[in-house]
Amino acid sequence: MTTVPTQSTETVAVGPSRPRASETLLREAPRYLLLVAFLVTIGVFGALRPSSFLTVDNLKSILTQAAPLMVVAVGLTVVLTMQLLDLSFASTIGLCGALAIVLMSQHGISWQLAVLIALAAGAACGLLNGILVSYFGGTALIITLATGTIFTGVEFAVTGQQTIIGGVPLKYGEIANHTALFGLTNQVYIAAVIAVLGWLLLAQTEFGRYMHAIGGNQEAARLSGIRTRELKALGFVIVGLGAAVAGILLTSSASSSTPQVGAPYLLPAFAAVFLGSAVFKLGQFNMPGTVIGVLFLGVIQTGLTMLNLTTDVIYIVQGSILVVAVLLSRIGSGSTA
Repeated sequence: MTTVPTQSTETVAVGPSRPRASETLLREAPRYLLLVAFLVTIGVFGALRPSSFLTVDNLKSILTQAAPLMVVAVGLTVVLTMQLLDLSFASTIGLCGALAIVLMSQHGISWQLAVLIALAAGAACGLLNGILVSYFGGTALIITLATGTIFTGVEFAVTGQQTIIGGVPLKYGEIANHTALFGLTNQVYIAAVIAVLGWLLLAQTEFGRYMHAIGGNQEAARLSGIRTRELKALGFVIVGLGAAVAGILLTSSASSSTPQVGAPYLLPAFAAVFLGSAVFKLGQFNMPGTVIGVLFLGVIQTGLTMLNLTTDVIYIVQGSILVVAVLLSRIGSGSTA
């Protein structure tokens, strides 16, 4: 009788296979396309204008010019995180900046008090938007479009729709223009601090987590106990304060007030924030991405200006960038609706 040996079998647990390096690269690459485009843009303008673009002085100029846009883009990122819109911040910039100048030049108010009043006015504009949208159920797009028109009207009433020059204390001009560390002006550091504070709010605090939850599903956030109305109102107040700071920086830089000084910042602010949503966290508004978006726009505008292109071309490029940024954001979020 022949005995046939039996072979024992063992069950081996097999876990999920690791993705290939190429698959990981393809999946992660879109998060850094904007950074690559940013570097390529710098390289192109540097090659076209090597003696003027790739200089320390030009870098300082880009950072200085980008500072007011950075401030308003930070606030806009907060409300967009909650899937809200604010179209009034450009008018708030003009109103608050003009208010500070008028108070100093025509009423003899100290620059410190004028700054505080301008900041309070910006917060009040944001609070009005927040109340109308959060507590009265108004559509943010329509409400802020309407209030923006009102704010512009108030600015015109305050200034007589005139450029106001003279009577501005030197200390007020130093808010933006004083040269500080590394030869950079105060407004660069002010913008940097505000960007860091915005990042801390959205990424490191409970309020920020709640704001992301509201943006994801407002009704679910409300049912889970999040005070959605208060946080939405807070978001608009933050935008209003950011607009007031930007208005102060712009009028401080020029030591004067020009009608609707904030109007040119409406489109670039949205473009910067949507560009930011196409980097680092695809389809999600995030503060580091917004910073990159602002700097990207600053490089493009400076480069186009150095190439002696006309204003109409610059506007066409800016509008095209916003279209691309919105599409990239939608693709990144997986939404095609």
